[in-house]
Amino acid sequence: MRAIVVDDSRATRAILVRILAELGFECHQAAHGREALDLLAAQGVVELALVDWNMPVMDGLAFVRQVRADGALDGMKLVMVTTEGDTAHLVRALEAGADEYAMKPFTAAVIREKLQLLDLAQ
Repeated sequence: MRAIVVDDSRATRAILVRILAELGFECHQAAHGREALDLLAAQGVVELALVDWNMPVMDGLAFVRQVRADGALDGMKLVMVTTEGDTAHLVRALEAGADEYAMKPFTAAVIREKLQLLDLAQ
């Protein structure tokens, strides 16, 4: 399976890529939503995107909305991985089309649990 990690923090991307690689994912990385959309257009659809909320150029919420508006990306699972922990942010992300929501700081176990809920991990 293929995944994309969308986060403006290089360190966070590296941690998430390592977790996903251990779960058997081939991973791509992007520093913001626009870069991720361009990468998806060039590389093709992936099964999973782990997306930060607060990023320059295009934030995570705008990315989620854009993905959900594009029929070609319809099957992609979207997990927001963010420091935004209040209920209003959670509701906005889910209403926009996110499938799951994980809080930073996260652990590998939390990411695995979210992927298990989406039938993307054992």
